[in-house]
Amino acid sequence: MVKQEMIHFSHVPVLLDACLSYLNLGSGVGTFVDGTVGGGGHSEQIARRLTTGRLICLDRDDAAIAAAGARLAPFGARVILRKSNFSQFGQVLDELGVDRIDGMLLDLGVSSYQLDTPERGFSYMADAPLDMRMSQDSPISAFDVVNGYSEDKLRQILYDYGEERFAGRIASSIIHARAVAPIRTTGELVELIKGAIPVSSRTGGHHPAKRTFQAIRIEVNGELDVIEPTIRQAAERLSPGGRLCIITFHSLEDRIVKETFSSLAQGCICPPRLPVCVCGRKPQGRVVTKKPVLPDEDELERNPRSRSAKLRVFEKAGP
Repeated sequence: MVKQEMIHFSHVPVLLDACLSYLNLGSGVGTFVDGTVGGGGHSEQIARRLTTGRLICLDRDDAAIAAAGARLAPFGARVILRKSNFSQFGQVLDELGVDRIDGMLLDLGVSSYQLDTPERGFSYMADAPLDMRMSQDSPISAFDVVNGYSEDKLRQILYDYGEERFAGRIASSIIHARAVAPIRTTGELVELIKGAIPVSSRTGGHHPAKRTFQAIRIEVNGELDVIEPTIRQAAERLSPGGRLCIITFHSLEDRIVKETFSSLAQGCICPPRLPVCVCGRKPQGRVVTKKPVLPDEDELERNPRSRSAKLRVFEKAGP
């Protein structure tokens, strides 16, 4: 199965030139981490620029690891591949005997491959079993969320993770439908969502199921929970001057990245009334990108899926 999938696993790297520039790869030395290797699009270009350096590539998707392994094979020992959630990168570094890294890239969210493979159940554009797991080892699937969560919990995740204003109506429709028979496919779920949203609110703009599918996917894969701890862990493991580059695709991810970067860059937190600092807090680094880097018109034309991408960069403070 993985070998068959690998043939079709394409990866168009988003904001590639900006990532390569901000990672400071010019010398070709150092140790770098791509925590979300996908099909290897970003990693291939990073590896090309390394001489004595090495690149550690992680992904929790078996198909991604297989595809990236084939794509990155020409670089030999310069590239190390491991199946792992990016949130566990510290454990991988420890296993490899790596203390510090010189740069790290995270390309968050669902991959084009996962969206374009109907049987993975990520897309609302094709009828397939409800799944949405980025790793087939994950304990819950979209089927479990849709058919097992209470109405209150469904409403909460649709509102919090999908920013869906009709969360209550959609959750209620799901509860009533599954009381008759389990909701098994993406197509069934899409029809329920369409029926729950007023016709006047379904004209133009995004697909009516987009926000609900996003919310369920985030819940299934625990996507938002791991972002802040991973950023803080990366700040600890970066060498002075090392950089963390993170690409996000929706406001929930971007807000976490922005706020965590700002927190790491903050120094003294003493009340203004104190004449001198007593907290002793020092900034761990600086936010390199005061505003997020966005795709230009050329990239948008080549890759429409890059439209919502935002890149933010943090640099570790010197000794």
